[in-house]
Amino acid sequence: MAGQLIKVLLVEDNPGDVFLLQEFLKEVTTARVELQPVERLSEALDCLVNDSFDVMLLDLSLPDSQGMETFVRATHQAKATPIIVLTGLDDETLALRAMQEGAQDYLVKGQVTGDLLVRSMRYAIERQRVEDALRQSEERFRVALKNSPIFVFNQDKELRYTWVYNPISGWTVEEMLGKHDFDLILAKDAQRLTAIKHSVLTSGIGTREEVSITTPQGIRYYDLTVEPLRNELQEIVGITCASIDISERQAALRDRLLAEEKIREQAALLDVTTDAICVRDLENKILFWNKGAENLYGWKAHEAWGKNVAELLFNEPSAEIEAALLNVVAKGKWEGELNKTTKSGREVLVSSRWSLVCDAWGKPKSILSVDTDITEKKQLEAQLFRAQRLESIGTLASGIAHDLNNILTPILAGAQLLPLKFPDADERTLHLLEILEINAKRGADLVKQVLSFARGVEGKHITLQIRHLIVEVAKILKETFPKSIEVCIDVSNELWMVSGDSTQLHQVLMNLCVNARDAMPNGGKLTISAQNLFIDENYARMNLEANVGPYVVMTVSDTGVGISGEILDRIFEPFFTTKPVGQGTGLGLSTVIGIIKSHGGFVDVCSEIGSGTHFKVYLPAVGGTEILNAEELTPFTGNGELILVVDDEPAIQDITKTSLETHQYQTLIASDGIEAIALYAKHADKISAVLIDLMLPSLDGLTAIRTLKKINPQVKIVATSGLLSRNKLEALDNAGVATFLSKPYTINELLLALQKVLNY
Repeated sequence: MAGQLIKVLLVEDNPGDVFLLQEFLKEVTTARVELQPVERLSEALDCLVNDSFDVMLLDLSLPDSQGMETFVRATHQAKATPIIVLTGLDDETLALRAMQEGAQDYLVKGQVTGDLLVRSMRYAIERQRVEDALRQSEERFRVALKNSPIFVFNQDKELRYTWVYNPISGWTVEEMLGKHDFDLILAKDAQRLTAIKHSVLTSGIGTREEVSITTPQGIRYYDLTVEPLRNELQEIVGITCASIDISERQAALRDRLLAEEKIREQAALLDVTTDAICVRDLENKILFWNKGAENLYGWKAHEAWGKNVAELLFNEPSAEIEAALLNVVAKGKWEGELNKTTKSGREVLVSSRWSLVCDAWGKPKSILSVDTDITEKKQLEAQLFRAQRLESIGTLASGIAHDLNNILTPILAGAQLLPLKFPDADERTLHLLEILEINAKRGADLVKQVLSFARGVEGKHITLQIRHLIVEVAKILKETFPKSIEVCIDVSNELWMVSGDSTQLHQVLMNLCVNARDAMPNGGKLTISAQNLFIDENYARMNLEANVGPYVVMTVSDTGVGISGEILDRIFEPFFTTKPVGQGTGLGLSTVIGIIKSHGGFVDVCSEIGSGTHFKVYLPAVGGTEILNAEELTPFTGNGELILVVDDEPAIQDITKTSLETHQYQTLIASDGIEAIALYAKHADKISAVLIDLMLPSLDGLTAIRTLKKINPQVKIVATSGLLSRNKLEALDNAGVATFLSKPYTINELLLALQKVLNY
């Protein structure tokens, strides 16, 4: 509504209320409002005759009209103007009646704020515009439908016609309403139509069919579309149908299809296609074998001629093949997917189309089959389905992790703050506080695993050398793993660099190695290797997650029990584990894949029962030299600086306030974005920095940050959140916020973040 002129007709006989509403509108809206107050309903009705308004604010108690009669008279005159009832009558029954009669809103004086009034006006105006647009659209649809050749109708669940438009020539609307198909057309046609419609009613899935109907004008062909008709509760209450007469083109289409079919049969015999084409007699002996069949199955034409197809391409007799033979002989065609074996013993999946070939007298003489190799396509589909499933689970995990971070933040900060508050506490109390802090950190680490899986948290990526990580992890493994497990490393001396978070990649290696240890309860060999690999276009085509370019490949191999094929496809799901209760969270591999995907890489796994498992982690390689992490800094205490803390969680407000004031800062607390903006506008000259959560009620954190930047472009901001997506991180950068603090945060992390923005 900013900048736009809004004409408001205010029907109110109390001058004080008129003045108050005028002040409300001046304070809270940037739109230009032209308010025309009148005291009587009759005056309002005269105004509506001579002028138009965007919205009417109507009091129900007027000198010349009272109660619902006021609204009924007003709405009868102002059909094109949205009406908001604004009255002192706090009557739920009256409010309900007004809304049922068409009021856009019912507001009670004394409970109305400027924001509420403006929102209600905006809603009323927008709703009226939508309704006007809908009426215009319906009229255009009616005109278009009237001039189209499409026959449209609805039927109820008993398949009685309830609405008809442009009926088939030979019937009128009156003749069709309330009737069934059996009342109008021949039984065989009605039976066919009824079966189609019952299928849609039963399944809830629409269909499109070509049907023939004997009408008073003769046999006609129709393109029929049938969709389920649902009520507000999404219950199926009937069907809606549209059909168009295609009789004129049907004859030409049949002739063309027959000609094309003959051409296809002739062309299929040409030896120029990549598909495998085979012609065999009714005894299954091969008569023709093209180059495509040679390339796919490995058998040369002279090797295949005269051989039995079942013996050549199938390892054992199949009931599916027998059924296909019977079907093609009976119906002339068959299509389906078949597993076949090549000359080398490799299994391939093919999409197979069979056609029955007859002689000049119509007697079947052979079967033509065309096979397309879809093995690679099916593998890619399986990868895609798994990725989609993991993405859905990740969305759920992200939401849970965000709430847990908000819970853990005050617990962790409190456990670190209490020893400072009570330095003379006894040893047992200090020990209990230490246990509380340790377990809060364990909970935070578990949440970080979930967030890493869900790709909700981005680590700090630097250019690093994987070799150092592998050597460090191998040292830990040799010191902590059973002596029965031999730990070996094999890393190229010229290994490329990668861009990543060393802590997260360390976690990836540890998770994979711990799983390998658990797979070798009686001992074995654990090997960690790394090498350079350039992925070409051919490899990238076969793996949806790979891109052409240089990669560093880390491989963690064990000689353990292996993973069965039944569960191999589920191992990356969060909380899925084959370990006994209490021995694993099921988050190890889901964390691995979440971290690697956030690094732009992917993971492959192969395993064989009794022979071990190999996990291959692919990370994009980068140029440049290694960047080492700086040692952790000790933060300075404050000098009385005023910090505005914005968070909707009372526990986080309290613990953050206490933590900052303990370290010589002052604080102001806001519970949402609107309150934060108001406090900052009032104390802008005193506030040194703003600590603001991104997920706030009323006005979200990102919008509040942008508003604060408009008030003071130099405002210093530390953004916090229990869950930060890549899109949000980019939005923060665009908003000029360079410092982000992930929940749960320690007091040390909080002080360091403030130290960074305050430029100590």
